Amino acid sequence: MNSSKHIDRCEWCQGDTDDEKYHDTQWGVPIHDDDLWLEFITLEGAQAGLSWRTIVKKIKGYQDSFKGFDIEKVAVMTDEELESLLTNPKIIRNRLKVFSTRNNAQQMIKVQAEYGSFDKYIWGFVNHKSIQNKISDLKDIPTTTEISDAMSKDLKKRGFKFIGSTICYALMQASGMVNDHEIDCFRHKECAKLI
Repeated sequence: MNSSKHIDRCEWCQGDTDDEKYHDTQWGVPIHDDDLWLEFITLEGAQAGLSWRTIVKKIKGYQDSFKGFDIEKVAVMTDEELESLLTNPKIIRNRLKVFSTRNNAQQMIKVQAEYGSFDKYIWGFVNHKSIQNKISDLKDIPTTTEISDAMSKDLKKRGFKFIGSTICYALMQASGMVNDHEIDCFRHKECAKLI
């Protein structure tokens, strides 16, 4: 018996066990850990041109491949280490995406030096408070906003890669900067309390 039939969830995750687990436990939960930010940026960048369903099945592979997303360790990964990942079927084997992870870790270290933490910097785009949307239908969820445009522009200026406005908005959703759970989804109220 599939218990998911008895739980109201966002439409996008329904019908796939991995998507439902990610939706029920991670998506939309506010994060405040810089290493986790690197993981989320990497995963959202890896998704570019692909479905999230493809990425969610590879999260463990990414965590294993990129040293648990320890920013300091990823920032000093060698070209040889990154090249070896291009043969690893547990991640998306795209050279630009793989190498962007090290680059983004290096840029995060610079942001940490300037702001004290990457978390403090990134949450500044929403005045350090989660935006609570009231989405009733999947088609009403935007793919970009003025905030994601501004975030993307600033991150690109700082040297980050694979960080366009659509990726930034997906990052905002995943990290709880915006609560885009559908209003009748059981997670909407739960995530709203986590501000």
